[in-house]
Amino acid sequence: MDVLASIPNLVSLVIFLPAVGALVALFMPSDGAVRWTALATTVVTFLLSLGLYTGFDPAMSTAVAPQLMEKLPWFPSVDITYFVGVDGLNLLLTLLTTLLGPIIVLSSWTYIGKQVKGYYSLMLLLQTGVLGVFLSFDLFLFYIFFEITLIPMYFIIGIWGGENRIYAAVKFVLYTLVGSLLMLVGILWLGFEAGDAVNAGVFTTDWYKLVSFGVPLGAQGWLFFLFLLAFAIKVPLFPFHTWLPDAHVQAPTGGSVVLAGVLLKMGTYGLLRFTIPFFPNAAEQWAPVMAVLAVIGIIYGALVAFAQTDAKKLIAYSSVSHLGFVVLGLFALDTVAVQGALIQMVNHGLSTGALFLLIGMLYERTHTRKMADYGGIAKTVPVLTFFMMLTVFASAGLPGLNGFVGEFLILLGSWRSDAFSTIWVILGTTGVILAAVYLLWMVYRTFFGEVTNEANLTMKDLNGREIGLLIPLAVFMVWLGMGPAPFLDKSEDAVQAILDTARTKAAATEAAAPGEMVAVPLEWPDRVAVSD
Repeated sequence: MDVLASIPNLVSLVIFLPAVGALVALFMPSDGAVRWTALATTVVTFLLSLGLYTGFDPAMSTAVAPQLMEKLPWFPSVDITYFVGVDGLNLLLTLLTTLLGPIIVLSSWTYIGKQVKGYYSLMLLLQTGVLGVFLSFDLFLFYIFFEITLIPMYFIIGIWGGENRIYAAVKFVLYTLVGSLLMLVGILWLGFEAGDAVNAGVFTTDWYKLVSFGVPLGAQGWLFFLFLLAFAIKVPLFPFHTWLPDAHVQAPTGGSVVLAGVLLKMGTYGLLRFTIPFFPNAAEQWAPVMAVLAVIGIIYGALVAFAQTDAKKLIAYSSVSHLGFVVLGLFALDTVAVQGALIQMVNHGLSTGALFLLIGMLYERTHTRKMADYGGIAKTVPVLTFFMMLTVFASAGLPGLNGFVGEFLILLGSWRSDAFSTIWVILGTTGVILAAVYLLWMVYRTFFGEVTNEANLTMKDLNGREIGLLIPLAVFMVWLGMGPAPFLDKSEDAVQAILDTARTKAAATEAAAPGEMVAVPLEWPDRVAVSD
């Protein structure tokens, strides 16, 4: 047994340690003490989360519980529990969240100079919310954490953001809140109906019980759209993307990194964890429409990114394009494509998070994000240029780096899928070419060509702190590109199982009488590892 994995209540410790750190930070006597408290908290959280990785065994996946499970009664009169744990779908996203924690703290070390206590406390609280979203196996608990993330992000944008920060913060909250409130309606319906069908008449939000409940065909359509809207806004999927560029441009660097790195993944994760297995017939029926929206997002996001003059806005629109690939992979309903979508969620968090960090570092030096204000700085800041080129190549999907692995698996699985026409795969592939165009164009205008501002000739290169926070991201970009197997192996069984369960549910629901509620036996692997 791994030492870290044997720590009692490890999952809860990983979730709530950042919130405890946020409370401690409020009582620190100086800004410096607050920064060190936040850094120590996020580093310890990351180290503890490694126990989730080393203690997770994909060969012991079962149909009844996640690994490292913690389950406690919450509302005794109904089946709402504090239910958290680890499986192949949430493990990598959890590690991505904890990895970005200390990186975000270090990136804000000199950038945030006012109300330091509030900033770091909110950032730590936000980390607790995101970890709770990924690690929850009770739908009501998931919803609570999903909503908690709105509060700190609203204030991070609204207080430490740019000139139009209030507009961007309000727009972000309104978009997300509308979608999540509609999802709450769906959660309530599911809880009552699934309780009658699979839980002896008791209201339930237990994920394993809900996923074994075959929602009648007549109800699947509108429930599918309630959940889909909540998650599509969070992704954001075209045409629900308009809040994202405003939020990214106005947010401080740390806010942009956490937004791109993990908050957007709450949407794609929600589609995989809830929407597809809960409503498999509707997911299969609407897969062609989802493919069309995904491809529109891929191409539209890339073309609009190319038209930008603000480097940060360019990267924001690139997220619309890249996450279109993820949605395409998810609704291919193919194991390889969904594996690619899951690993691409991680890849996007690494590469796009690094791009926002690098643009933030340039902004700290020049206080401008306009690409026309740079040019020819590669000789002045060679270390920054190296990290920028590596990250751009990774984001563009260069073979040997992380972005290629995810996009290749998505396109391969989507091509062989029967969920939608291969024409959408072909059109989606153009997004790979367009990504290289707008990203390399950004690099050329910013780092090469003629010097457009003489002050840039004396720009300082990266310092030790900045290099230190970029190195882990660079290592994982190369590692995931050259040897993704250790990461893909952790999720393969879970992805296969959730798709098999969705297919079994879809067939059982199709065969049921109109309006009949069906209890579907789970088809998850039920293997026990044999020890010597």
